Amino acid sequence: MITQKMKYALKALLVLADEAATAKPQPLTIEEIAQRSGTPKRFLEHILLEIRNAGVIASTRGRSGGYSLLKKPAEISIPELLRLIEGPIAPLPCLSRSAYQRCEDCKDEASCRIRKVFAEVFWSYLVIIESLTLADMLRADAPPELKAMTGG
Repeated sequence: MITQKMKYALKALLVLADEAATAKPQPLTIEEIAQRSGTPKRFLEHILLEIRNAGVIASTRGRSGGYSLLKKPAEISIPELLRLIEGPIAPLPCLSRSAYQRCEDCKDEASCRIRKVFAEVFWSYLVIIESLTLADMLRADAPPELKAMTGG
């Protein structure tokens, strides 16, 4: 299950992607992003900072400043965002690609039945989610599951 923080991040990125697709895209302020996405401004500041530090969006200061996408929506990976915002996405630490840890109570990973069952489910999940990008969420024909993630 994704957190509310992740939903806010996705909503903000969708607003920025919609703006980038306009004839004359302009950077958007936090207030504009909050209003368009229906996201509380107080949560967006921290979230946008994390996404900016990851090189997905840019921020500019000044009168005409704000936030804008640095990458095309097709280059913005949903699983990378999940890992950025929420941390490892594996159900067990011994299955994590980015934060592998051997389970303290496990004597042998190769024979661990818990790991085997969750590994099968997790790898099936990864096959689907690793290919998802922000562009998939922008598509009018996006699967209901993707639209539901952002309230669309």
